[in-house]
Amino acid sequence: MTHFDESQVTKAIITAYHEKLLSHVVADVVVVGAGPSGLVAAADLAGRGLKVTLLEKRLTTGGGIWGGAMAMNEVIVQDEGLQLIEDFGISCRSVSGGLHTANAIELASGLSLAAVRAGVALFNLTFAEDLCVHRDRVVGVVANRTGVAESLPLDPVTFTAKAVLDATGHEAALVQMLRKRNLVEGAAAEGIEGPMCAALGETIVVDAVREVFQGLWASGMCIVATLGGPRMGPIFGGMLLSGRRAADLISQALSV
Repeated sequence: MTHFDESQVTKAIITAYHEKLLSHVVADVVVVGAGPSGLVAAADLAGRGLKVTLLEKRLTTGGGIWGGAMAMNEVIVQDEGLQLIEDFGISCRSVSGGLHTANAIELASGLSLAAVRAGVALFNLTFAEDLCVHRDRVVGVVANRTGVAESLPLDPVTFTAKAVLDATGHEAALVQMLRKRNLVEGAAAEGIEGPMCAALGETIVVDAVREVFQGLWASGMCIVATLGGPRMGPIFGGMLLSGRRAADLISQALSV
């Protein structure tokens, strides 16, 4: 067994973490929320050569994938999302009606691994406290440490970027920060999420991906919480495709 001093372990962790942090304080894109759409968007953007910082407030990534349906850790992906699943090397089993089951553990883990291997700098236990807005454009995310900043007067840090993606799901955290300041108008200010209609909801979260404020994009369930629309339960094809569409649109906007 290798002989080592405990201080070596501590120094190695501090050095590696802060090297990663320093190299991604300024990025091309900051994605907030490491759920299904956020992970896909981050991995796709990094795969296109962009520097991507991904912030996740929880300890683990994957968002709502892990629990499957009522703690049964299987999820559904429809035909339209099958190619994307295969792109990430995730296995699935076909069932009736153009649907496929995927192991929730494999899906959440596979997406997370793909994002990191694509070059995404992922910082968990880090939440968005505010946005940085210059001349009516979002230019960064004000971030703090989960579990500490809520109980102590702890000042935040800022991650700056050319584009920011709100992939915080039902919470629509970044959009709500602007809405409360009357910076987001019209339907986006309502934040109405309707009762379940899975097929319609799956369509909306893909088709309605957009820039909701200059420099701020929305994907996944954030779309429904922002623009209105139904929830869809444990089917994830739309979430994944929403992340890919967000990556496409952001790449176009940044001329990549």
